Amino acid sequence: MTDPARHSVSVAGVVVDDAGRCLLTRRRDNGNWEAPGGVLEANETITDGLRREMREETGLEIEPVSLTGVYKNMRIGVVALVFRCRAVSGVLTANSEVTEFRWAHRGELDDLMIEAYRVRVSDALEEGTAPAIRSHDGLALL
Repeated sequence: MTDPARHSVSVAGVVVDDAGRCLLTRRRDNGNWEAPGGVLEANETITDGLRREMREETGLEIEPVSLTGVYKNMRIGVVALVFRCRAVSGVLTANSEVTEFRWAHRGELDDLMIEAYRVRVSDALEEGTAPAIRSHDGLALL
């Protein structure tokens, strides 16, 4: 008997400042620019997990503003819940997962990010729209 396919759920936060810029992190493991986030623990709520991941990866305390998208990596079975957030306190601090931070404008995203992660940030920058629902293969949208 084989185990049924399982999914992993991750959360990510797109912190937007007063100038409309979004916070990106450069991942230590692959050098890619992404919105900070990670895997949701089985015993925590979605917002608690989002706050924990954001604190661990950025040093910031955040407040979720809105769910902006649901994304599934079809290749590895990860479902990501992405939220627009605002920073409420803390200081950006590099750590074992993140080497640097960058505040980027929408027009800079094409040059910085691969499509599968860029769309998450772009969707989060669209205020007042329904959450996007998208699938990708880890690199590009399907």
